[in-house]
Amino acid sequence: MKLSWPAAIAALAVATTVEAIGPISSVGNKLFTPDGKQFFVKGIAYQLSPDDPLIDTEQCKRDVELMKELGPNTIRVYHVDADKNHDGCMKAFNDAGITALIDLDTFDTYIEPAKPAWTKRMHDRYAEVMDAFIKYDNVLGFFVGNEIISTEAHSQAAPFIKAAVRDMKAHRDAKNYREVPIGYSAADIAELRPMLQDYLTCGGNSSENVDFFALNSYEWCDPSTYETSGYENLQKQAKDFPVPIFFSETGCNVPGPRLFDDQLAIFGPKMRNDWSGAIVYEWIQEENRYGLIQYENPTKEEDVVNGVVRSGTPKPVQPDFDNLKEKWEQVGQPTGVVKDSYDAKHVSVRPCPEATQGGWLVKGNVKLPAVGETFTGTYESVPSATVAPTTAGGDEGTGTAANPASETQNPAAPTKVVFRGMVAGLVGVMLFFTVWF
Repeated sequence: MKLSWPAAIAALAVATTVEAIGPISSVGNKLFTPDGKQFFVKGIAYQLSPDDPLIDTEQCKRDVELMKELGPNTIRVYHVDADKNHDGCMKAFNDAGITALIDLDTFDTYIEPAKPAWTKRMHDRYAEVMDAFIKYDNVLGFFVGNEIISTEAHSQAAPFIKAAVRDMKAHRDAKNYREVPIGYSAADIAELRPMLQDYLTCGGNSSENVDFFALNSYEWCDPSTYETSGYENLQKQAKDFPVPIFFSETGCNVPGPRLFDDQLAIFGPKMRNDWSGAIVYEWIQEENRYGLIQYENPTKEEDVVNGVVRSGTPKPVQPDFDNLKEKWEQVGQPTGVVKDSYDAKHVSVRPCPEATQGGWLVKGNVKLPAVGETFTGTYESVPSATVAPTTAGGDEGTGTAANPASETQNPAAPTKVVFRGMVAGLVGVMLFFTVWF
């Protein structure tokens, strides 16, 4: 059938129209849209500079237009300013069907792993960020921290992460906000991550546990496979996880170019029953060479910071941009479960991990610090509400943390030295430095 030009244009507009998704909810270990469809994160890390990237409406609109071609449904923003207006950018992303994951910590309020503390100032600043963003229906969730734990000694900070979760949930509920999910983004450290993911979901008290757990992992470096990359082991440790689990950073660029074959695994039959998607690192091209776009035609001198153009007309970095676009087109909209037919009880119950030699240092379930407390060197043990930890299959279980299998370490995790909230520890091999000050 031959269409007239007006009819053809109208048909194309209908085909490319993207509707706002609406508030995402967390049930069991799945994410759901308001109409009950399972939601899978197809995301991009979006931090154009150390400052808040969601206050420049015109730049957001330019980026959104190119994102429509690429196909993400989520952005992750590491640092925002609660005192600024975000209406324009959040509307631009919402109109394009793109949700946002927002980190609550700021440059001077993140949990310091070497000297853990949870101060009133930190609490109040986290709450201010939540207050500023809760009104946007396309806020998918909030992170209380990013890669705080990256060494054995740092594991002592875990109860402070959980305390932040507890108090931000309490703030959310006291304000009668919608139950926006609150979670944590972890470094992929083989000796610590299995224990951490169990610890943040153990104890039987949902008011203290994360609503989702996310992982910054650079194990899959193309060319690779599900078996050789380490993903097979990640999947074993995520089987029937109690809450949604997804990759909050991924996209190894060694040796390059990036093929993004891991996306086919994450959204494929081997992983999609347990994993809720992935966020690719990152939108802007910086010295670490992880960018999917670079900017041209900066409109003012301030657009150039440390030799990198940070706003302007986005231009795809090839072949990475097209490679990811192709993989996401192959993935399409993964078929998940329908909320009405989903049994949220079919998840594992994770016991609080015991301390391990040369690894995890927190002994079981401990009393969480209150606002104003600083780590004193010891924690008081408390009983868990969970009496008999079991796996979803009903057998006696000890969770993944009791026997973490050997796995591929992150060979090419990008080093982001001064983005405190983005990466607090040095993870993997140091490739490039991005210095902001």
